[in-house]
Amino acid sequence: MHEARLYQKLEDDTVHCSLCPHRCTIKEGRQGICGVRINRGGTLYAATFGKVIAEAVDPIEKKPLYHFLPGTLSYSLGTIGCNFHCAHCQNWQISQQTLEMESLRDISPEQGVERAIRSGSASIAWTYNEPTIWHEYPLAMGELARQKGLGTVYVTNGYITEEGLRELARMLNAFRVDIKSFSDAFYRKVCGGRLQPVLDATALAKELGMHVETVTLVIPGQNDSMEEMEALIRWVLENLGPDTPMHFTRFHPDYRMLDARPTEIRALEKIYERAKELGVHYPYLGNVGGHPYESTYCPSCGSIVIERSGYAVRIRGLEGHTCTECGGRIEYVSEIR
Repeated sequence: MHEARLYQKLEDDTVHCSLCPHRCTIKEGRQGICGVRINRGGTLYAATFGKVIAEAVDPIEKKPLYHFLPGTLSYSLGTIGCNFHCAHCQNWQISQQTLEMESLRDISPEQGVERAIRSGSASIAWTYNEPTIWHEYPLAMGELARQKGLGTVYVTNGYITEEGLRELARMLNAFRVDIKSFSDAFYRKVCGGRLQPVLDATALAKELGMHVETVTLVIPGQNDSMEEMEALIRWVLENLGPDTPMHFTRFHPDYRMLDARPTEIRALEKIYERAKELGVHYPYLGNVGGHPYESTYCPSCGSIVIERSGYAVRIRGLEGHTCTECGGRIEYVSEIR
């Protein structure tokens, strides 16, 4: 197996992992909370390095990323494990799996980059489960990808330490982060984590020059109060800026949260409209295919500049970064440098 980064050796063959905010102390023969970083003989190993369970070529909008290379394809990879244990996980079949799975297959960093190029993708995304715990593999592949002019994307819960994120900074272009709630109690009860480290990592990603978009799955009776949504919106405005795309996504019951009801579309619309009132330039609704709030509107004049219906994208009323209706600037990443 591949030796892990970001850990310290302690006495009695114990190690201390500093990749995510759990900062697990792991005894010999045991695993961290993520289930995939294993201590063998006092050395920490990244057991899923090069081990892939999901491989696809997705529209970048599926991540969802609406302001990063819009209308392009993203070569997407996932493995098993997670440093959260969310009761409502949409990918629990892989995120909560163990290393004994027979369907894991090997794709080296070099092979991943080659496959991405052959697929016609403009970027590589580490997604489907939590890429933070895959750290060494995306780091190796991402450095090769950047040399070939490909964009690089994390679809993440944001539960990563400053040390881990700073290591990624030299290769990671986009940080698409779930802010699952603006309540620490929610994070502790539903996810098995804490809110503040997610906020800290998200702000640092912005500071390090990554493109940041936030996603919040709005769950009725759990995190959907307008008071909480406003607190989240104000935090984004103050710490990330008004041009940060914010996605508010419809919940469908899954995994261990089957008793909750789907989010009412009107409730999502109210959150979207409040975000606009507070000054967010690019709010969006998700999991509501065909809704007009999937599209991008010029924040200056309100005309449509990128039209979306599901994953179908049509750029209109836009020349480069300029709205053809009013001349206002539309902020998005149009190329990788």
